[in-house]
Amino acid sequence: MDSNRIILKTDEEIEFMRDANRLVGMTLGELSHHVRPGITTLQLDRIAETFIRDHGAIPTFLGYGGFPNSICTSVNENVVHGIPNDKPLEEGDVISIDCGTNLRGFCGDSAYTFCVGEVKEEVKQLLRITRESLYKGIEQAREDNRIGDIGSAIQDYCESHGYGVVRELVGHGIGKQMHEAPEVPNYGRRGTGPLLRNGMCIAIEPMINMGGRKVIFENDGWTVRTKDRKPSAHFEHTIAIRNGKADILSTFEFILESNN
Repeated sequence: MDSNRIILKTDEEIEFMRDANRLVGMTLGELSHHVRPGITTLQLDRIAETFIRDHGAIPTFLGYGGFPNSICTSVNENVVHGIPNDKPLEEGDVISIDCGTNLRGFCGDSAYTFCVGEVKEEVKQLLRITRESLYKGIEQAREDNRIGDIGSAIQDYCESHGYGVVRELVGHGIGKQMHEAPEVPNYGRRGTGPLLRNGMCIAIEPMINMGGRKVIFENDGWTVRTKDRKPSAHFEHTIAIRNGKADILSTFEFILESNN
């Protein structure tokens, strides 16, 4: 199969993907009840894996490219792909949890950045703007727009608040495979990139730094952190283009009541 070929989904396939993505949202909701000072990210990983399997799905991250766990847990200056470990979370931390499921052969993918206890207002602001930028990008996910319209909306909004937009990591197409064409950068120029069409399914995921945009790839082969070690935030939704506009398949509804 051509790895650059964009695979359009049928309405039936999109509904299968909605189920997988809803389970991701439910998993993040379950984790939100446990994110607190003193818990370890490895404990959160075990909770997530059990929850996903109990609902008849497979954690797509586990073993993907050799990744050792079921969720990515990225704390403070870690941007994405953090490996769960035995270090307890502390009051004032923020943690991005990225989660994926495979349910009946289709993938779901979503991420949310949680506050651990009471967090500094400037960090809360980073989280608010990053989350808002996700929806700015989704607004541009319309038929006959282009991928660059999504990235431009995210970049313009975040940079207008003085934040750094990560370049080395991007969103992606999604379907039966977790990563499909096209790439979906969080930066770019309007009117450029692949054309958006009905049936396209993509994961939009702003990764935004409080400081500069530059990142470091750690020696563990996975963790990506900010070069200046300032905090980073990450929010992600999987969407489908249907009837000319974005249909959000993943959900934050299960976590809104308990966090932020």
